[in-house]
Amino acid sequence: MNEYQQRVDKLVREFGGYWKPFEMLAALVEEIGELSDELLKLEGVKGAGSQKKLREELGDVMFALSCIANYYQVDLLEALDESIRKYGERDAERWKNP
Repeated sequence: MNEYQQRVDKLVREFGGYWKPFEMLAALVEEIGELSDELLKLEGVKGAGSQKKLREELGDVMFALSCIANYYQVDLLEALDESIRKYGERDAERWKNP
């Protein structure tokens, strides 16, 4: 578990522990909905947004995702590194001009 996940873990345990997996998933989906709403605002589709609010919503998504990762003992930075490698190999030719 990386440093940030450890900080999330400490806070969650101080609050009484982790929710059940599907409750944490519901929280993540809720946060993604709030992120989506802010993106619509920033793109001028729905009101006016702010960079500060976008940052907050991204942080909330990361927090909720960290809770799920911690519950299942997955280091998010290692998972991200693996995904970067995967996309780099799989999609290396995808964006080249024909």
